Amino acid sequence: MFSDNKKPRTMTEFGGQPNRIEKNTKIKGDITSEADFRIDGKLEGNVKTSGKVVIGKDGYIKGKVECVNADIEGKFNGELQVNDLLSLKASAIIEGTVSVSKLAVEPGATFNAACTMGKGASAPAAASTHKLQPNKTNEPAKVS
Repeated sequence: MFSDNKKPRTMTEFGGQPNRIEKNTKIKGDITSEADFRIDGKLEGNVKTSGKVVIGKDGYIKGKVECVNADIEGKFNGELQVNDLLSLKASAIIEGTVSVSKLAVEPGATFNAACTMGKGASAPAAASTHKLQPNKTNEPAKVS
């Protein structure tokens, strides 16, 4: 029991405790949290957090992720919105669309994504007016 002068502590008072989805765990659904999140298992759904998302070497997310920072060693397929730094380790495999402020990629990482970078990149209006246009012939793409 709590005494009259003490109230129960909530996770939000401390920014939340880190959350973890362990290896050999599969989840379908959406997750919203104010704390950091580490995925070593498989998640099919969306993650929204005001913290950091870490996808471990055996981790996999298929869906949409919105976070402040992300470290990826495993696989991601979907839409990734990182307000600050996205760090891709050598074992990372990324497919889909990525919106990020800063990007760090280790040699060996697979990055097959449409990427928008810069401050406020998570907002669609922040996309650059200069876009690479695909060229139907075998000539190099040109900036328009």
